[in-house]
Amino acid sequence: MKSFLKKFFTWSNSWTGTIVIVLLIIFFIAQAFVIPSGSMKKTLLIGDYLFVKKFSYGIPTPHLPWLEVKVLPDFFGNGHLIEGNRPKRGDIVVFRFPKEHKVHYVKRMIAVGGDEILFQDKHLYISFHEGEKWMKNNYSTDKLITISGKTWVLNPYKDKFPGIQYDENVNLFEQMKMFLASSDFAMQPVIVEELPRDFNTSFNAFYKKIPMGEFYMVGDNRDHSNDSRFWGSVPYKLIVGKPWFIYFSWDDDYKIRWNRIGRFIDTIQRDASFLDGK
Repeated sequence: MKSFLKKFFTWSNSWTGTIVIVLLIIFFIAQAFVIPSGSMKKTLLIGDYLFVKKFSYGIPTPHLPWLEVKVLPDFFGNGHLIEGNRPKRGDIVVFRFPKEHKVHYVKRMIAVGGDEILFQDKHLYISFHEGEKWMKNNYSTDKLITISGKTWVLNPYKDKFPGIQYDENVNLFEQMKMFLASSDFAMQPVIVEELPRDFNTSFNAFYKKIPMGEFYMVGDNRDHSNDSRFWGSVPYKLIVGKPWFIYFSWDDDYKIRWNRIGRFIDTIQRDASFLDGK
């Protein structure tokens, strides 16, 4: 045993050993990512450098970092060497962008297969597939609304995660209407009698029912996020992991945010005192 440990120590200190160990860590344990945009502000800020826990939802098929070339085939067709738990509603998730698999996105998962979503400007309604009784047991009556004979929850995550925000200077609904007219769009325009209506348009909401086995991802910076509302839900095979903790952070002026370094994401996302950063 001593001989083996000595040989392993010698090997691990070589260039080959160091590279192999680093790659194994990246493939199976944790990988570093940087937040490049403000779509998750104020929960995650531009300039946050964080480690992503790669084993949160199983073990993804390993890719070489930066090059994003597969090291092994996708043996099971689900993007994972070892299948694991699926993301839970409310989780912040790192995943591969469905339209370009080499690009990583980070968003909050708000709905799973079977859930239904209605969106108006500043209003997100979800009818969870567990049904009316489940929603009444898990949400206060002031958040419940009946639409077309079905129970929906209004903005179900806003009270749980203080970083979720809307921009009063932006009418995202109008932008979505223009996007719908100019290109492929992931939500269906509908008329909902119970919701306010602008008679200058033929619809007053956008609707989506999440396909089974897929996950709906939306940024906490709701009016400044390119997310599932525009390009659709994310299948399990594209799920990479869960943000773990911030190992470095600085702002646009290269000023270090000392109060964020070493903080776990689960702590930051529930504590409003971390939401004043820029």
